[in-house]
Amino acid sequence: MAATNLPVYESGIDKAHRRVIFASSLGTVFEWYDFYLYGSLAAIMTKQFFSGVNETTGFIFALLAFAAGFFVRPFGALVFGRLGDLVGRKHTFLITIVIMGSGTFLIGVLPSYASAGLIAPVLLIALRLLQGLALGGEYGGAATYVAEHAPHGKRGLYTSWIQTTATLGLFLSLLVILFTRQLLGADFDTWGWRIPFLASAILLIVSVYIRMQLNESPVFLEMKQEARLSRAPIAESFGNWANLKLVIFALLGATAGQAVVWYGGQFYALFFLTQVLKVDAQAANYLIAAALVIGTPFFIVFGRLSDKIGRKKIVLAGCLIAAVTYIPIFEGITHYANPAIEAAAAASPVTVVADPDACSFQFDPVGKKAFVHSCDVAKAALAKAGVPYANEAAPAGTLARVKIGTTTIDSVEGTGMAAAAFKEASGAFGKGLSAKLKEAGYPAKADPAQVNYPMVLLLLVILVIYVTMVYGPIAAWLVELFPAKIRYTSMSLPYHIGNGWFGGFLPAISFALVALHGNMYYGLRYPVIVALMTVVIGFLFLPETKDRKIE
Repeated sequence: MAATNLPVYESGIDKAHRRVIFASSLGTVFEWYDFYLYGSLAAIMTKQFFSGVNETTGFIFALLAFAAGFFVRPFGALVFGRLGDLVGRKHTFLITIVIMGSGTFLIGVLPSYASAGLIAPVLLIALRLLQGLALGGEYGGAATYVAEHAPHGKRGLYTSWIQTTATLGLFLSLLVILFTRQLLGADFDTWGWRIPFLASAILLIVSVYIRMQLNESPVFLEMKQEARLSRAPIAESFGNWANLKLVIFALLGATAGQAVVWYGGQFYALFFLTQVLKVDAQAANYLIAAALVIGTPFFIVFGRLSDKIGRKKIVLAGCLIAAVTYIPIFEGITHYANPAIEAAAAASPVTVVADPDACSFQFDPVGKKAFVHSCDVAKAALAKAGVPYANEAAPAGTLARVKIGTTTIDSVEGTGMAAAAFKEASGAFGKGLSAKLKEAGYPAKADPAQVNYPMVLLLLVILVIYVTMVYGPIAAWLVELFPAKIRYTSMSLPYHIGNGWFGGFLPAISFALVALHGNMYYGLRYPVIVALMTVVIGFLFLPETKDRKIE
């Protein structure tokens, strides 16, 4: 194949390449801004779209609606990856950004459950699915486009700028939410939450305009001129065992671990602060935003370092360090953010007394199951309240009960009960449980005066640095693993299964694990196990690629 005529620079990035990186990265920032809004506003979305069920069940449904967008991302990777390998990188990620931005804007004008009933959550989930499909095609296009413009020896540096976009998108969404909340006060929860979604229309226009100024990838143009494009990217990517095997190893030995470390360090950290430790939402958002500002430059640091020492070493090291230290770090966050929970758990331990066979693992990615057994009701309420508890077996058929120190409160058995009656009964149980917990010293919210903000911020920054280790070099690693003519398709699928499924379901899976076992850190076993799996498989079966040519 002819040379790409891209000069190799000893240091820095020339003006033309800065334009390519900026345009690709800026558009992707806006895409992630769109996608993160929902995750940041999960508690409000519960009240607006899932108020037809009790609060705990509604929150679980809201998390699952968030996860639904991640579920379809691999399908978007197939659709748009194939399109990107057939017709070009530039045109494909123009399509994805239009779909993504339109879906976000429409969420801002949806009716609530109170005004439209069941159609409201149905429409919300439909738009979340549309967003997930679009995002499934976005990342592979941007990463491939930038990597194919990058000089040899600088792909880690160039693509690491794209890796900052997910964090910057989250940061931008948090800033808009904080500003709007500060401006509107109490009105934010009733109607002001729509403004960040509607504001995405401005971001969409800017993104489309910038991306339309770009030229097609030089590698794609050369393949097109030489008639070397793939005619069947999906068949060549997954119908050929040699390439399929590489896709599987890329998923299990790279992106799965990268995803759980990424989502654990950003999304689950925010979820843990606000939903488990009950830290004020605005304070938690400020802490996460500050951690992102401090940590984001390390994407570039590790991307550039991967050009020198390799992608594989850095990604797998990040997964291993995170797996070893996650639980102590989150224990530290509890100690410094809400010490009252530790004190209450020591003085008045909580125990759920129930038939073990009647306790479910409360994870349902399609939202069809109803967790109505008395054990499930009790455990979900305690997990939602951020209260750690032990388990005690009871005879079969026994109504579950919660012991708080020397006090006992009976749960609610919803089997055979009408939905409206169950909602009322479980709501009454939740209120009664909250009152007893308060009497025992369990705080309904973290006391701002007891939060050690510098220490919490330090621990969050460490989590973000783990994110930068695993995420900074991943795009260059994936691009270099696969041949040019099927690169968009081949790299997109493992990336989006890893990030869409292993990472996207992390909050819901971790919440379900905590609800089942009672230990508020038990949910962290999921990212720890997946990260360790990636270290082993990646070390044994994936090659180092930093010196490969990709033309």
